[in-house]
Amino acid sequence: MFVKTGDNVKVIAGDAKGKTGVVKQAIPSANKVIIEGVNVVKKHSKASSTQPQGGIVDVARPISATNVKVVSKTTDKEDK
Repeated sequence: MFVKTGDNVKVIAGDAKGKTGVVKQAIPSANKVIIEGVNVVKKHSKASSTQPQGGIVDVARPISATNVKVVSKTTDKEDK
């Protein structure tokens, strides 16, 4: 996989097209990445021992690694 954890990437396809962020987690077995601040959804959770109230939580969902392109940290230009 060409994307590693900590890389700056730009989304080139999908609903989040044009957004940039840092790769929080790479999942090579599924060819997906989780990017900070991109593809965040609201998840309704039941009450549990860790969250006695339950409620609505923001969760970052993975997107396909083929939909992102690595960008330079300093110049914001796309790298190969």
